[in-house]
Amino acid sequence: MLQRTLPAGFIAPCLPTKTDKLPSGSRWLHEIEHDGFRIIARKTGAQVRHYSRPGNDLTHRFPLIVETLARLRSRSCIIDGETVACDDNGVAYAFDLIELNGDDLRRDPLEVRKATLASIVAKASKLTSLTAAINIVPWAPAPARTGRTLCSPRPN
Repeated sequence: MLQRTLPAGFIAPCLPTKTDKLPSGSRWLHEIEHDGFRIIARKTGAQVRHYSRPGNDLTHRFPLIVETLARLRSRSCIIDGETVACDDNGVAYAFDLIELNGDDLRRDPLEVRKATLASIVAKASKLTSLTAAINIVPWAPAPARTGRTLCSPRPN
């Protein structure tokens, strides 16, 4: 059996857990599932690579999102999110900031990572209207709606 080689530096996304009953309590986070391509976007300098959950390169499939990520004011970053193909350009929903300027942020609280992600996207949006292609996924500590919900435990 051939083993597939993943791209250098690829980080697999954290996968949500589907459940019929919504968990509650302060250790759980609830986010809306957008039903798109789960992606890991990696920016190094001006170069951006856009990978699917299994590591397929989607960089050329969503050029507006790639161009938008290239304009973020950071030397490097890795963003976990989802790309929804609602038109030819697609829309990216950013869940998490995994790395920023060489610092691995995965041990930082998720709320801090989301706030940092929102900040770097907001700074870029002052420079270009292209960042309308990037949306920060809001979260709620308690269920905000019923229906299909995906949940994952928050790190300590």
